[in-house]
Amino acid sequence: MENKAFPTAEKFSMTDKVAYAEGSVVSKIIIRNDKGNVTLFAFDKGEFLSEHTAPFDAIVQILDGIGEVVIDGNSFELNVGESIIMPANIRHAVMATEKFKMLLTMIK
Repeated sequence: MENKAFPTAEKFSMTDKVAYAEGSVVSKIIIRNDKGNVTLFAFDKGEFLSEHTAPFDAIVQILDGIGEVVIDGNSFELNVGESIIMPANIRHAVMATEKFKMLLTMIK
């Protein structure tokens, strides 16, 4: 299945491929297959992904702005260029203290 938003063998800017939307979290899947997925997110200030678990490790990379990741009750402020690994089966949440964009990579 071809992903028209993210064609192969063409360069693109991650931050340009997902736009902020007032009062929303916007996500765009770059790649999804049986090995995992790579997804872009844009969070408006104050928006969040509520606490949950996932069956696989995932890495968050901040592309724009400032976000907060809470892992097992511990809060981490992340700025542009910073990353954190959210371990499998541990409760985590993501919150936008300011508008921010992130890349989430989950490998199965």
